[in-house]
Amino acid sequence: MLLTISHTTVYTYDAPVSYALQRLRLRPLSNRQQKVLSWDLDIEGGQRQVSYIDHYGNQTDLVSMDDGSDQLKITARGKVETTDTVGVLGFVPSPVPMWHYRQQTALTEPGAAIRALAEEIDTSGGPLAAMHALSERIAGQVAYEPGTTYAATPAEDALTGGKGVCQDHAQIFISAARAAGVPARYVSGYLMLDDRIEQEAGHAWAEAWLPDLGWVGFDVSNGYCPDDRYVRVASGLDYRQAAPAAGMRQGFGNETMIVSLQVQQ
Repeated sequence: MLLTISHTTVYTYDAPVSYALQRLRLRPLSNRQQKVLSWDLDIEGGQRQVSYIDHYGNQTDLVSMDDGSDQLKITARGKVETTDTVGVLGFVPSPVPMWHYRQQTALTEPGAAIRALAEEIDTSGGPLAAMHALSERIAGQVAYEPGTTYAATPAEDALTGGKGVCQDHAQIFISAARAAGVPARYVSGYLMLDDRIEQEAGHAWAEAWLPDLGWVGFDVSNGYCPDDRYVRVASGLDYRQAAPAAGMRQGFGNETMIVSLQVQQ
């Protein structure tokens, strides 16, 4: 499938900013699930300082805001040809050892509720079936409801609260999988929706490492493994390490952010 993506983020401040630096993970790379045909990153009100591949294999850009500016506009756009691999990314070379993906973080640290999920994981039917069952169990316990959590909500809080979004679903899955000894990671990217082109934000899902398959994706929010409607952009231990944008600034002005995203064939 050929997907066309346009993702614009505009940061506006009510007073000039003396210094701001954004770390962007907005450029997908080619793999067995996708081929990046073209991709541009346009910046208005700032300058790209450096580009590099981080230790998780994410294409990363550091962008500084122009001194005294009150607006930064970042637009990522391009075309990606995708292939349906039923969620299997496979055995991908990485400098990060597998034990690293069994480590919990502040956002994935399990409490009693997640530990109970992990204890219910039944591998008698094989690890793939066990991860599918975990995904279904989380979807049944945590309703998809925007506005009930935020970027810093821990997985345990989202599970006990019973509401959340794709970020929460992914982090609950990751936390429970790791608690059961299964390496898992967070993935950020894009999903072409069936009912609309305009979206308010990108998408997120989880990947688990299974001995016979390698990395396999699980989209808890939608109840299936990523197919050719998905574009994978970044991965990490949790949301913070795979977020599309994160930064710091100096100045006293209040910040507003507007996101415009279109994903279509």
